[in-house]
Amino acid sequence: MHFTLNNRLKVIVLFLMTAVFTLSAQSVKDLEKQRKATLQKLEATSKMLNETNQSKKTSLNKLNIISKNINERKTLIKNISSEISMMDVQIKKLNDEKQKLESKLEKLKSDYVKLVQEAHINRSLYARIMFVLSSSSFDQSYRRLRYLQQYSDYRKQQVGEIEQVKTEIVHKNDSINNHKVTKVEVVKQKEVETKNLSKDEQKEKVLLTDLQKKEKKLREDQKVQQKKAAELNNQIERLIAEQIRKAEAKRAAAEKKRLAEAKRRAAEEPRYKAKSNTKSSSKSTSEERPTASTTPSSSASVSALTKEESLISGNFERNIGRLPWPTSNGFIRGHYGIQPHPVLKFVTTNNKGIYIQTPAGSNARAVFEGVVTQRFSIPGSNNGVIIQHGNYRTVYANLTQIFVREGDHVSSKQAIGKIYTDDDENKTELYFQIYNGRNVQNPEHWIAR
Repeated sequence: MHFTLNNRLKVIVLFLMTAVFTLSAQSVKDLEKQRKATLQKLEATSKMLNETNQSKKTSLNKLNIISKNINERKTLIKNISSEISMMDVQIKKLNDEKQKLESKLEKLKSDYVKLVQEAHINRSLYARIMFVLSSSSFDQSYRRLRYLQQYSDYRKQQVGEIEQVKTEIVHKNDSINNHKVTKVEVVKQKEVETKNLSKDEQKEKVLLTDLQKKEKKLREDQKVQQKKAAELNNQIERLIAEQIRKAEAKRAAAEKKRLAEAKRRAAEEPRYKAKSNTKSSSKSTSEERPTASTTPSSSASVSALTKEESLISGNFERNIGRLPWPTSNGFIRGHYGIQPHPVLKFVTTNNKGIYIQTPAGSNARAVFEGVVTQRFSIPGSNNGVIIQHGNYRTVYANLTQIFVREGDHVSSKQAIGKIYTDDDENKTELYFQIYNGRNVQNPEHWIAR
């Protein structure tokens, strides 16, 4: 019982140690993947920063990009620190396993030395033959012969096991060295990013100081931007409300026509019955008589969607938090809802969508399959597209070129237009919204992070 319990405990401990090591290995891979993803984001924002640096004037755009760079670098440094800690755990684990293998190897060698010494005593062929022939019986001779064969096989087995353990030790050493090399590279990267973070923070401080000196100009610009945003949002809301009104009117007209037809058939029913005087005429009438219904279908509704629209709408809802971004890369410069001004105190903006800044030349792309229901143009805000996904609609504004027409069916990630680049600030920015019926949604809840 005691032996069985000890064995069980050993198995449990071994299982837990293996699970921890496997988990840490997976965590290192996950952290490495996150690090590479963050580096890609930094490359994109650095590219945008280089574009804005072509303009000599200090702008909010530069401040926004540098602030984003700072946040990304902090995330990267935190990620690298976690990765280094995980590597230390793995290296320690590998060293422990290597020490156990080395101990096992020493014991195997010691046992093998004893075997060799015993074999040395009985090394001559004559001694082995006499050992067999000196048996008192045939059975004893057979057992002695079997013993010598097993003894020889055991020696070969010991040699094979020693070689196997040696190979495992070499593999462990290789893994340890690989981890150490990777760790050195990652530590160097952390040092570089820490220095870059310090530089970015200094740039941000200088920019912020310069912009604070231009408070009057910033307030004027803020009012202009708020007015443009209000005009754009109002126009989009009117367009969507008109689309819904037309769709509801169309469905209401279809329902009215259906009810009128049902009423007409119901009124004709007595006339058909009056004609059924004979069996033959009754049979004829029954073949000609249409089905009458005076009760409207309970499933019919003025605001109901078509089957296709309902299907798309349901699929859209199921992808909340997983929709692709409306740009291939970039960052959210203006978040949804009430947001503080980056420089001006006590000044806020109420965004009904999100502003995604992206490198120059980027295209806007559909976040889900749907139908293009509107192309629109607003002075000061360029062009836009509305795509319907059942009861949902997505809006893409600030486009210079539009690649789709009204009525076109689009697929997920299909390019729908080129995003406008402001030449003064070298800023390329998409305004993106999501509506459920007439109600605006927070796009950040819908798109993948």
